[in-house]
Amino acid sequence: MKNSIVAVDLFCGIGGLSYGLKKAGIKVKAGFDFDDKCQYSYEENCKAKFIHSDITDIKKDDITKYYKKDDIKILLGCAPCQPFSTYTLKGDKQKDTRWQLLYEFSRLIRETKPDIVSMENVPNLLKFKKEPVFENFVKELKEEGFHTWYDIVYSPDYGIPQKRKRLVLLASKRGKIKLIKPTHTPQEYVTVKDAIGHLDKIASGETSKKDFIHKASKISEKNLARVKQSIPGGSWKRDWDKDLQLNCHKSDKGKTYVSVYGRMEWDKPSPTMTTFCTGIGNGRFGHPEQDRAISLREAAILQSFPTTYKFAKNKEELKFGQVSKQIGNAVPPKLGEIIGKSIIEHLKEVENGKS
Repeated sequence: MKNSIVAVDLFCGIGGLSYGLKKAGIKVKAGFDFDDKCQYSYEENCKAKFIHSDITDIKKDDITKYYKKDDIKILLGCAPCQPFSTYTLKGDKQKDTRWQLLYEFSRLIRETKPDIVSMENVPNLLKFKKEPVFENFVKELKEEGFHTWYDIVYSPDYGIPQKRKRLVLLASKRGKIKLIKPTHTPQEYVTVKDAIGHLDKIASGETSKKDFIHKASKISEKNLARVKQSIPGGSWKRDWDKDLQLNCHKSDKGKTYVSVYGRMEWDKPSPTMTTFCTGIGNGRFGHPEQDRAISLREAAILQSFPTTYKFAKNKEELKFGQVSKQIGNAVPPKLGEIIGKSIIEHLKEVENGKS
């Protein structure tokens, strides 16, 4: 590229998206986030400035000062996905006002006038009934002169070892843009064993001597008995003794939650990582062989974070629940890298007159 490509990341969290873009070769100058607990991980791993701020308080100059005049300017954003979750969309639960933050993202796009925009969120954003927030977002991008592309992306198609589906949007003022083609076929999907099979064995409540992030939550004796009866890919309905089954799961509604307390399967990608993915009762988050829930490090690796990614300065400062939430909320770095490569490929095509 003749000019530098520079990105600013809104809703940056612990840096999954920023880290991926930097790995693709894009300079990320700064990340903004409301949660100041993300600062250590973001700055330590991404080597970029972390700004603790609510997006509603961010002004044009707060962002544009990180761009030089001739830079190719990228503005990124992954607004909180909780308002668009399956749970929130049910019944009358659409009271979470965080969905309005997407409009703040639109405001900053209008004010800062970037060359390229990328947004990532849950697919249910397309189904949000309270207001056509995504349609309005795309409409405003087009009014600002952007060529837009978006689709539901299946993470295993791009080498991410979990069955995560995400809505990815790319927009450019320089020409047509889209995500690069999938890098993996189903036969090449990265499996749980590929991703975490090399880590040393630990028990419930234990921490690896080699890596203090490789730490598993402590489970009760009753839950330990449940895990021991769980079969990879199975369910409590088929595998457990009756006296181990929970009363809430015997109800008509509870019977549908067949994956809770379940084990992952070695030869498949994992389930989608959530903010509660290190708890055995929150989904199919049991280790395929060891009698425990997956560790923080395993959850991070399944999110495609490298094994060297830092989440706390030392084991004394590690807060298990906080880090689990940060990992679950993160954009998979590998997806960030794919987005970065797509942007670079697009700019090369523009430079060569092909877009």
